[in-house]
Amino acid sequence: MNQEAGGNQPERPELRIGQFANALESSVDQVVKGQPGVVRYTLVALLVGGHVLLEGNPGTAKTLLVRTIGKLCTLEFRRIQFTPDLMPSDITGTSIFRPDRADFEFRRGPVFTQLLLADEINRAPARTQAALLQAMQERIVSADGADHSLHELFTVIATQNPLENEGTYPLPEAELDRFLFKLMVDYPAEPDELEIFRLHGAPRTADEFGGIIKGHLFGADELVAMRRHVLQVELRPEIANYALQMIRQTREHPFLRAGASTRAGVMLLRASRALAATYGRSFVVPDDVRELAPAALRHRVYRTAAAELEGTTTDSILQDIIGRIPVPR
Repeated sequence: MNQEAGGNQPERPELRIGQFANALESSVDQVVKGQPGVVRYTLVALLVGGHVLLEGNPGTAKTLLVRTIGKLCTLEFRRIQFTPDLMPSDITGTSIFRPDRADFEFRRGPVFTQLLLADEINRAPARTQAALLQAMQERIVSADGADHSLHELFTVIATQNPLENEGTYPLPEAELDRFLFKLMVDYPAEPDELEIFRLHGAPRTADEFGGIIKGHLFGADELVAMRRHVLQVELRPEIANYALQMIRQTREHPFLRAGASTRAGVMLLRASRALAATYGRSFVVPDDVRELAPAALRHRVYRTAAAELEGTTTDSILQDIIGRIPVPR
């Protein structure tokens, strides 16, 4: 729900962030149609240093979406294709003996980047996922008794396919809780899908990025500056209490056997600050919290067996909770 900022003051940082957000949605839409919400929420994650889990059926352009965002934001980008035989060292790096020095040298793995695409993350075994978990939480890699720091902008965007279970490993709760958002990448609407057929079915569009990735919208330095500004977006006590009531209600709902953690509430409010900035505002409103709550909580709560048998979805339970809590004025 877009809340417009009052006045026209281009020098205000939140207006600048809002312009970037709109430009990013518009530019990505030229390559990946019909996913504006996913694009904006991914930018929100970049603004607060959060990680994103994208879930969608095969062929919904999840990988292309992430690659396009990385190019437009001029971030160093690497991709790891997760497989059952992937080893932790394939992610973090390995030590190689150097005869000339009679010592070991640590060769950094693909995790040492700014934007990491973990494709089909649920295909890797628990040991490999644990290696990525440390990087996501602490932004360091421990190897041979030494800690190696990751880039301050290090962000993981992971994908998983909800249809296929063979050869997959469910993500542990501790790892799921490290993701700021779980975003659902659905099939595009009919007009958007028709446009995709027209654009990507033509020989002239063999280069999927043709025409839009010649320049960039912003770079790493500007993203760091935007992160600093997001911390200054006003968050009134009643808004914080509004989010708190949502979190506590997830722990009491009869259809949920486990509710959201304190970390979930902290990250929800942090993301609400960033969302407000992408809408050109210097303050958070209740609609920011309401808009982000499903994406921030759907992977952090767990249905009871009765809810699963009845076919009650996690999102419908969350909407029930959100609808019950009085909105602060």
